[in-house]
Amino acid sequence: MPSASTGASTVVDAPTAAVPAAASVASIDLDSRMAPGGPGYRRMSFALFLAGVATFALLYSTQALLPLVSSDFGVSASRASWTVSAATGALALFVLPMSALSERFGRRTVMTASLAIAVTVGMLVPFAPSIGALIALRAVQGAALAGLPASATAYLAEEVRPKALITAIGLFVAGNSVGGMSGRVITGWVAQEWGWRVAVGVIGIVAVGCAIAFRLLLPAPRHFVAGSLRPRVLARTVRDHLANPLLRRLYAIGALFMMVFGGVYTVIGYRLTEAPFSLPQGIVGSIFLVYLVGTVSASTAGKLVGRLGRRGALYLAGGTTASGLLLSLADSLVVVLLGLVLITAGFFAGHAVASSSVSHTAKRGRAQASALYQSAYYVGSSAGSTLGAVAFHSGGWGGTVGLGLLAVLGVVGITVAGSHAARRSSPVGVGA
Repeated sequence: MPSASTGASTVVDAPTAAVPAAASVASIDLDSRMAPGGPGYRRMSFALFLAGVATFALLYSTQALLPLVSSDFGVSASRASWTVSAATGALALFVLPMSALSERFGRRTVMTASLAIAVTVGMLVPFAPSIGALIALRAVQGAALAGLPASATAYLAEEVRPKALITAIGLFVAGNSVGGMSGRVITGWVAQEWGWRVAVGVIGIVAVGCAIAFRLLLPAPRHFVAGSLRPRVLARTVRDHLANPLLRRLYAIGALFMMVFGGVYTVIGYRLTEAPFSLPQGIVGSIFLVYLVGTVSASTAGKLVGRLGRRGALYLAGGTTASGLLLSLADSLVVVLLGLVLITAGFFAGHAVASSSVSHTAKRGRAQASALYQSAYYVGSSAGSTLGAVAFHSGGWGGTVGLGLLAVLGVVGITVAGSHAARRSSPVGVGA
């Protein structure tokens, strides 16, 4: 990753010996940043891994439970899906303002506050008296979690050496996959015995533990410099990012990948509890063990990019996802599971590549660049959750798969357009 400055921190690559004793933060050399095997790197990686676990476990805590939520409140699948869409939609709406707060008050401070609020709300969710109250609580929870994604990637961009950044972000994304998997598996089995309310309460308790460990483990930032909260400065930074064609393509790719993923995993519980599978809730929750594949594909995204290049990695991720969608149409449970494995692997690889490319591309205001990506990403999640449920209601699983294939086609088309643009301008670096 480049050593270019961010909106909150300016670090240039200069030899250590050339830095005078009174040098400012702007002249700290890259050797002072964390790297694999170096001081603090393991603690930092584990802390952000736990933050990723808590974020996805809380954000999607109701997704595997939607059939039970529908039954408890007597609502349709599309109505119940708003317990997921409200959380991801609120996150998408608030991620940019939260990133601005992190520029002023610090990445670690904002991440800590966000987790504290999110886990507090998480302990209230089991007591929601109505579907409307549940949706409202989930929206508040999503807004609180907005402080995590962009702040985490900005923290990594400032504190980790550029060559290790893809791997570090991949580990954070891997934490997302573990959180998504464990949350769904735990809730599935707990809900089968004690109902969905107890299940989401257990997830809240797990998230509390992750939040405490995160705050104790995460090293204090060494390269953060407080920025301004002036709206005009923020607006100019956002405008500059949106004017960058490469960043716009990366934002669209993140949204489309997440549309596939959100749609598939919102609806899959309904499909597997109905004929011809008719699986119990505990088994349906265990299906999410395939998230382990995402943990591997996200954490190895750096190696994939090294072999295929970024555009090649995106093509492979899109093709893998599309293959999984087609396989999931079968009436064989084994084939459906294989399809879910491919969808999961393709999604997490594509997400890790696209998100790290944003951090690589942004020359300043990196927190805002990452926030815009996260906003697009979670807009895609909300759209996928809602549209996937609508498509399932209208056309069954085939409708949901059709929606996913259209989104993958969009990823491929955008990447092809990026390849043409790269050849015309002959840039050196990343592309999508």
